Amino acid sequence: MTSSAPEGIRMGTTSGRAIIAAAVLGSGMTWLDGSVVNVALRTIGDDLDASLAQLQWINNGYLLSLAALILLGGSLGDRLGRRRMFVVGTVWFALASALCGLAPNAEVLIVARILQGVGGALLTPGSLAMIQGAFVPADRGKAIGAWSGLGGVAAAIGPFVGGVLVDHASWRWIFLINLPLAVVTVLIAWRWVPETRDPSAVGHFDVAGAVLAALALGGITFALIEWGGPGAMWAGVLGLLAAVAFVALELRTKAPMMPPGLFRDRTFSASNLMTFLVYAALGAMSFFLVLQLQTVSGYNALEAGLATLPITICMLFLAAKGGELGSRIGPRIPMTVGPLVMALGTVLVLRADADVNYWLDVFPGVTVFGLGLALMVAPLTATVLAAAPDHLAGIASGINNAVARAGSLMAVAALPTAVGLSGAEYADPLVFDAAYPIAMVACAVLLALGGAVSWLTIPPRMPG
Repeated sequence: MTSSAPEGIRMGTTSGRAIIAAAVLGSGMTWLDGSVVNVALRTIGDDLDASLAQLQWINNGYLLSLAALILLGGSLGDRLGRRRMFVVGTVWFALASALCGLAPNAEVLIVARILQGVGGALLTPGSLAMIQGAFVPADRGKAIGAWSGLGGVAAAIGPFVGGVLVDHASWRWIFLINLPLAVVTVLIAWRWVPETRDPSAVGHFDVAGAVLAALALGGITFALIEWGGPGAMWAGVLGLLAAVAFVALELRTKAPMMPPGLFRDRTFSASNLMTFLVYAALGAMSFFLVLQLQTVSGYNALEAGLATLPITICMLFLAAKGGELGSRIGPRIPMTVGPLVMALGTVLVLRADADVNYWLDVFPGVTVFGLGLALMVAPLTATVLAAAPDHLAGIASGINNAVARAGSLMAVAALPTAVGLSGAEYADPLVFDAAYPIAMVACAVLLALGGAVSWLTIPPRMPG
C-alpha cells in the first residue's frame, strides 16, 4: 500500500510497539463492544423494560452502522490520513459510548449504539491501515498477526468484562469504560503513530455506495427482526432493492467503495464467504449461550461472563501459534479444521440447561470452540490480505471486517425469529430453553459449511 511515511518502522522498536498498542486498543474497543453487550442484555432489558426486538436492535444497531460504513471509513483514511481518521473515530466512539451509558430508555440506547457503530467504522479500518502503512514490508505479517491475535482477545474477553461490571457496578459501565481507554488510545496514536495516506487515492468519496449499503443492511435487518409486523415486508423489499442498486453502482463508478475486481480472485471471494458463515455462527452462538445461562440456568452476569473465559485464554495463548501454523502448512487446513472444531464445541454446549454442571456441560464446549477459533483467525486474516493487491490491502481488510459484522448482524436478527422467540419471551425460561438447542444446531451447521467452503476453495499454500 502506498504510504506517505518516509521510511518503515520495525517490529520490536518503541514506535512499533506503540503503533500496535494504539491499533489494538482502538479496534479492540469496537470488538469488545460487539461482544460485551450480550452478557448485559438481560439486565438492560429488565432495567429499561425492553422487548426482545429492542434488545436485538441494541445489539444490531451497532453492527448495522459499523458494517455499512466501514468501507467508507477506510476510504476516508486513505485520502485524509489514516491516523487522523483513526483518532476522529476513537473520539466519536467515546462520545457515543458516553451517550450509551447515560441512556434513559431503550430508544435512546439504540440510537447511541448506532452512533457508536459510526465511530467504529471510522477507526477500525484505520487500525490495520496504520500498521500496513507504517511498518516495513518484511515486518507487516508479524505486526498483522499481533493485531489479529490481540484483537481477538478483546472480543473474547467481552463477556467476562461485561459480567464483572454488570454484577459489581452497573450495565452502564460497559459503555463508560470506553472513555479512559479512548483517551489512552488517542494519546498513543498522536505521540507515536506516523501519519500515512495513499497518494494515488482519488478525491471522490463513494457516498452513494455508503447510503445504499446502509439501506440494504438496515432494510433486511429490520425485516428479519420485525418479521410478521407492520412494514417488515416492505423494509425487506427496500433492503433487497438497495443491495441490487449497490452492486450495480459499484460496477459502474470510477472510485467504488467496494472494488468489484477484488472478488474476481477466487481465494478472496471464498475467504469472505467463509467469514460470513463463521462469524454469523460466532455472533449467534455468543448471543444465545449467554442468555441461556442467565435465563434458564440461573447464572448471574458475572458467572455467564466467566463461563466463556476459556475462549479468551485460547485466543490469548494460541492465536499467534495458529498464524504460524498457517504460514508453515498453508491456510486451507487451519481454515477448514478451525470451523469444524468450533462446530463440535457448539454441539457440546447443547447440554446447558436448567440443571447445568459447568465443568461437564459448558467448559468442554467453550474450550473446544476457543481452540477452533484460535486456529482459524490469523490464517483467515492473512489469506484475505494476501489475496488482494498490495495497494488494496486496507480496502480488502475493510471488506472482510464488514462481511464479519454483517454475518453476526444477520444471524442475531434472523435466528430468534426462526426459532420462535419474540416479545419478552427471552425472559421465559421454558420458552427460551425450547428454542436454544435449535439455535445451537443452526450455528453448528453454519460452521460446518464454513469449513467445507474452505476445503473446497482455499488453496493449500498462501496466495501471492
